[in-house]
Amino acid sequence: MKFYYLFIFLQLCSCSPTTNTGKKDTPDTTYKNLQQRILISGLALPWEILWGPDNYIWMTERGGQLSRVNPKTGDLTKVYLIPDVESMGEGGLLGMALHPQFNDTPFVYVVYNYKSNDGYKEKVVRFLYNGNTLKEPIVLLNNINASSIHNGSRLLIDNNKLFISTGDASHQPDAQNKNTLNGKILRINLDGSIPDDNPIRNNPIWSWGHRNPQGLVMVGHQLFSAEHGPESDDEINIIQKGKNYGWPNVKGFCNEDAEIAFCKTNDVVEPIKTWTPTAAVSGADYYKENLLPEWRNSLLVVSLKNSRLYQLKLNDAHTAITETGEYFTNEYGRLRDVCISPEGKVYLCTSNGSNDKIIEISRE
Repeated sequence: MKFYYLFIFLQLCSCSPTTNTGKKDTPDTTYKNLQQRILISGLALPWEILWGPDNYIWMTERGGQLSRVNPKTGDLTKVYLIPDVESMGEGGLLGMALHPQFNDTPFVYVVYNYKSNDGYKEKVVRFLYNGNTLKEPIVLLNNINASSIHNGSRLLIDNNKLFISTGDASHQPDAQNKNTLNGKILRINLDGSIPDDNPIRNNPIWSWGHRNPQGLVMVGHQLFSAEHGPESDDEINIIQKGKNYGWPNVKGFCNEDAEIAFCKTNDVVEPIKTWTPTAAVSGADYYKENLLPEWRNSLLVVSLKNSRLYQLKLNDAHTAITETGEYFTNEYGRLRDVCISPEGKVYLCTSNGSNDKIIEISRE
């Protein structure tokens, strides 16, 4: 009789459902049905990939090259090599955004590091795309302090405003100093002027207290950032106008005595998610398409140290993360950015330093 009950117990266990975590070693048919294709290889530290209105993937590489990639064939067309880009450590050509009415107003916005008489700096430049190359550069914002580490910087356009993430450039106190542009989320008009409704008059600062935000994504009218922590507390934040996010006085949540006091005094906004140990989260995008329904209403965030794609399911109000999935762990190495096509295919770019790739994820 004991053996009979043992047999029934084992049969029941073998029929129990498997939790869908998205991890490679989980027997999950959803994961197995994801089709993976190397779209292009041989790249050199791509930093930004975004889906253009021409149905090409626009890409920056840290050495200064801006290119377009055909998502069907993987063919690469070099658009422009920005001559004054200075790639040092983590610096170089970083984020990019295209004008919302690109077909009529073909402006390309980039942020990159350069050398000046005052040292290593960062600037935001607008170019005109003539269908072949970039021309007519106009500097919208410059003299932002830079370093071999912690430069940010992601660009995002929403409601005809350009958001720019900057790191603390290895000088932590600057994140709390409103007289510098480091450790901030900045907001300017598309012509470089300062919006009248910014929290500080005649100042591009939108929020402060950031360490090294390398992901920006808008969900509805909610701005999210993905940020590198020190040895602990990578963060996902909801960015609010005129708010303090704590760095360097606060890492992650306000949960230590000194942090609690600082948070109360400075009205600090806590993250909605943290990673400890750090995952080195970088680029982010929002999935709303139908091709991969299990990812709908999720932030997709890539990581460098943890070398995977995080799927962060949002609640209906987009104020909290309800589930987390992990995909492609250590399969392609360090992942820097993610973008999504209108039909719902997902593209990842690696940041391994040699023979970097763009990978297409779709449904079989």
